[in-house]
Amino acid sequence: MKKRVSLGLSLTLLASSAASAFAAEHHPVQHPKQIKSVEFQPMKAPTTIENMIKTYTEASVKVTYKDGSVEETPLNYNQLFLSKDKIVDNKGELIAAGTPIDANGDPIIDRSVPDKPSPYVSDAPDSNSFITINGKSYIISHYEYESVNNAGKEISGLPASMTLTQVDRDDKTGKLTVNHAKKIDFSNVNGLWTPCNGSTTDWGTHLGSEEYEPDARAFEDPSSSSYKDVTNFAKLYFGDTSKANPYYYGWIPEISVDESGNASVVKHYSTGRFSHEMMQVLPDNKTALFGDDGSNTMMFMYVADKEKDFSAGTLYAAKFKQTSTNNGGKGDLHWIKLGHATDSEVKTIIDKGTKFSDIFETAEQPTKGFKAVKTAASKKVEYLKVKPGMEKAAAFLESRRYGAILGATSEFNKMEGLTVNKKDKKAYMAISYQNSAMLKESGAVQDDIQLPRLESGVTYQLNLGSHQKDQAKGKINSRYVPASMEGLLIGQDLEKADAYGNTADPNKIANPDNLTYSNDLNTLFIGEDSSLHTNNFVWAYNVKTKKLSRILSVPVGAEATGLRAVENIKNSRYVLSNYQHPGEDISDKNITAVDKEELANAMKESIGIQETGGVGYISGLPSKDGAPYKKH
Repeated sequence: MKKRVSLGLSLTLLASSAASAFAAEHHPVQHPKQIKSVEFQPMKAPTTIENMIKTYTEASVKVTYKDGSVEETPLNYNQLFLSKDKIVDNKGELIAAGTPIDANGDPIIDRSVPDKPSPYVSDAPDSNSFITINGKSYIISHYEYESVNNAGKEISGLPASMTLTQVDRDDKTGKLTVNHAKKIDFSNVNGLWTPCNGSTTDWGTHLGSEEYEPDARAFEDPSSSSYKDVTNFAKLYFGDTSKANPYYYGWIPEISVDESGNASVVKHYSTGRFSHEMMQVLPDNKTALFGDDGSNTMMFMYVADKEKDFSAGTLYAAKFKQTSTNNGGKGDLHWIKLGHATDSEVKTIIDKGTKFSDIFETAEQPTKGFKAVKTAASKKVEYLKVKPGMEKAAAFLESRRYGAILGATSEFNKMEGLTVNKKDKKAYMAISYQNSAMLKESGAVQDDIQLPRLESGVTYQLNLGSHQKDQAKGKINSRYVPASMEGLLIGQDLEKADAYGNTADPNKIANPDNLTYSNDLNTLFIGEDSSLHTNNFVWAYNVKTKKLSRILSVPVGAEATGLRAVENIKNSRYVLSNYQHPGEDISDKNITAVDKEELANAMKESIGIQETGGVGYISGLPSKDGAPYKKH
């Protein structure tokens, strides 16, 4: 997440992209060719206003088959819809895909311009899952937030939403089109708070997220921004400010779709509460890792009691032992057990009305018996002591604060996307900005991480193993415990902006965020959330050949989101890919290569500035059985 047209227009754009879409037509051979290797041929960064304001690709993929033959096919970006397109059937009325709904299922109205009330519409589509149920295909998409209201002011405390979109697939071409869509109802779990990234499980459910959890300590002060945000959420969602409770938010929601195409939601309270960027399940379907977005964040691991069931399990936090500063840094990981719980146990604690002050004693200065901690929850040093009998509440409602009390490292910064390489027992993690608490800090209450500043960030490799023990020498019941992490891909900061306003090398990744991995292509796909690149990109990195290729460019000021490799469909393969808040911060860029005013006007005239985001996918990839995509 960053620092924060009509349907007719969308259909025109869709038709335009469809005209150049690449088919998934199968070779007319009895036995499909077997793929030996895949190599992405990169595109150049955009250099014209025309290209800078659109989502497009000029990349291709070269497939070498085991019989020695080689084929190269262009990639294509296919836009399914914009977040402002009225494709959602809601109580018999079509509303925009990015419209949040309240607890009664009604659109939440923006009344910032009194004589022109209208529904809020998010410009920030994020995570996607592609799920097939009973022969029908669905895409679940997050709508993370809305940047500004109709009065042009930033918004806080606005309930968020997800949309379930049924898509039809052309059996001959692989092309996807929207059949219909509906909003997902979160009223049974008190609504949805800032859903960022997410993941798809092997058993066909979607794991969402709630990041930047409200600070429950600050909430007890009615003058705080936390109190105002949570209260505003309750007013807009429930129509009742008495239902404001910060502990309702900061969890992992799991969404299931039944055979009739209806979605249901549970929140997994036993996985801990923090700034959930996302949850990535590892190959045993029991172990999971998390992104914890923000500064002074923590690496968490969860081991479920049963496979494919995250309603009960054990939560751990990592202690980082640095071993190198080279290539983004390297270190060993030791795991501290925070506790075991069930969803129902933690929910009971919340439903009692438990407050921060019921869990902790606090001091205003160093005091005997109190632990000094600094975490993303408060962003300042706190002196805390857990009240007797409140350890479980501390572990699961205040996971980061409790982890810091026990000695876990709370110095990670902008911990974003995660994905897993099953064959090689590796996971990959994006640290978007390597700065803040990840640097050496004189006088810090904790300084486990002491790495060089790298504003462009680092994509890390996590090495997974078995036979790991926690800090009390207890066995961790998982074969996929991260034992160490090391820099895999690093960006390069520039001393001054180039002619296009880039302050990081445009030929390297800047501020990695979304990650998804294709096991049979040995390819890590990386999406950027960068203010250092004027246009953000999606990259393909072959972990075997070490080749990095730019394969997609999104509009100026936009973030590349929603990455998901979809490779379990007969004769088809896609990489789902969205973009959000296009046009953000154009005025702040030092651009001389093109006319900046002309660029801004072109952005306004196309899809607008921070008005809408796009949901779509990359096609042109070889299908899993070896059949390549072909042009019509």
